[in-house]
Amino acid sequence: MKKAILGTKVGMSQLFMEDGRVVPVTVISVEPNVVIQKKTVETDGYEAVQVGYQNKREKLANKPEKGHFAKADAPIKRFLREFKLDNAAELNVGDEIKLDVFEEGERVDVTGISKGKGFAGSIKRHGQHTGPMSHGSGYHRGSGSMGACSDPSKVMKGKKLPGHMGVEKVTIQNLDIVKIDTENNLLCVKGGIPGVKGGLVVIKNTVKA
Repeated sequence: MKKAILGTKVGMSQLFMEDGRVVPVTVISVEPNVVIQKKTVETDGYEAVQVGYQNKREKLANKPEKGHFAKADAPIKRFLREFKLDNAAELNVGDEIKLDVFEEGERVDVTGISKGKGFAGSIKRHGQHTGPMSHGSGYHRGSGSMGACSDPSKVMKGKKLPGHMGVEKVTIQNLDIVKIDTENNLLCVKGGIPGVKGGLVVIKNTVKA
């Protein structure tokens, strides 16, 4: 069954298991997601639901956003995402998707936006090798050959060069759900996930189970 929910990264911690193991976990805050719009085969050609997450101050919303949420009779949300769920036909506008759709021991894929690293060279950004590090060498951390000069007389597309590093969509697969706290809307997954503290993450059931 396809399941998905939005949450925010709280930070990393550790849990002590009953068998004495210490497990590093990332804590994710998962408030109830509200169904804002429903897509159907008749009107859109496919079945899906659009969910909203985290309330947003009204003065920060523009007129189209206010109209969109007013149509759903829901408070203005900061984030909107669309999910093609197996039970999309059963959900209606205004329904809530809560943390209890997942269970402890289940495996999930977590998607987030990686931390920004600013401008980085090709060695740090792409893991390329350095040039000779001896004193006689005048080449240490450059980008390497740009290609032949006469043919094709240009830098080929896809050449790995220095540039802005980070702020990319990253998915970590097959993370174990170690603990679910439904009272405080907290989800603990084993290991690290991409993004900064407070960043938006998408939690889905794993595709490689």
